Amino acid sequence: MSNEQEPASPADGAPRVATDRRSLFKAAGAVTGAVAGAVAGKFSLAPISSAAAQESMHQPWWPSRWGADDEAGSTNHITPAKVLDAIKLIQDGRIFKLGRDYEAGIPFFGARVFALRIPGTPTGGPFGANKLIYHDEFLATEIGQVGTQFDGLGHIGIQMGADGDKNEMRYYNGFTEQEIGNAYGLTKLGTEKLKPIVTRGHLLDIAAVRGGMMDVGQEITVQDIRDALARQGMSEGDIQTGDAVFFHTGWGSLWKVNNDRYNSGEPGIGMEVARWVIEKDLALTGGDTWAVEVVPNPDPSVAFPVHGELQTKHGIVNHENLIFDELIAAGKYQFVYMFTPVPIKGATGSIGCPIAIT
Repeated sequence: MSNEQEPASPADGAPRVATDRRSLFKAAGAVTGAVAGAVAGKFSLAPISSAAAQESMHQPWWPSRWGADDEAGSTNHITPAKVLDAIKLIQDGRIFKLGRDYEAGIPFFGARVFALRIPGTPTGGPFGANKLIYHDEFLATEIGQVGTQFDGLGHIGIQMGADGDKNEMRYYNGFTEQEIGNAYGLTKLGTEKLKPIVTRGHLLDIAAVRGGMMDVGQEITVQDIRDALARQGMSEGDIQTGDAVFFHTGWGSLWKVNNDRYNSGEPGIGMEVARWVIEKDLALTGGDTWAVEVVPNPDPSVAFPVHGELQTKHGIVNHENLIFDELIAAGKYQFVYMFTPVPIKGATGSIGCPIAIT
């Protein structure tokens, strides 16, 4: 970021707005003052104060359960057994695109851009007796952090020490900024280290149980999850270790229709649901919003805490700015989710089109 009105550390797909973005960033997310009780009677979500939650954010969370050198995080869940289990959900072979088109005019965070140029039309030729011609494209963009975007594990970290101390800026598995930071690509936690994802996907239509599109700052609760599951004829037991869960808030209906409102904040999950995701031991979260988590959070003192909790501390990856309209129209809430992060060495995230197969 190049000016004082940009936050010091960007969050995914966050807004381009005319007002001072510092205020939005500071309000972007935090731990709620209290969270709900038992989830399906299997575990307890004990109340936690904001102060205690903030203090816990700066307690070491490494080494990872997958080993001190692991760079794949929750994509380690994707084993041959997991893939074979996932494909049991395929009944009619229909494929649904969950990704949006990449083009100028979509909502962007700050000064991010998407610019495609075709140098010459045609770019080259003719060649040979058959007079072959061709087109090439030149693309200038933050390739992992615009449009439908997949967050890699080198995207979000937490500063543990003094300002500017790169030895205490920590990412997934405790890797430091000093270890991984490089102007020409991250030296660790790049998207090339993540595994292709083929897993069971569960879509929760929260907008339906809320009676329509949710609004800025409205937080999805565990009770909302239960209500959506019940409405869809599903149960929490359907959601298994290594699965992916997606949240439909209706916010995506503003995409390229009212970008200013889309960028002004969003509905989404808070720390209560983040803890539910951790207890469920999921591989991925996703949504039809630019961060998946609620913005602004009920507690404005901490920025994007769900990102820090899920990605940085637990290695659980996240997919943003998805579209679920066709799935919902078809009444398809369980499917095989497939996505392979683009293996750009040292990238912070990935462009690309995830799919759902039913």
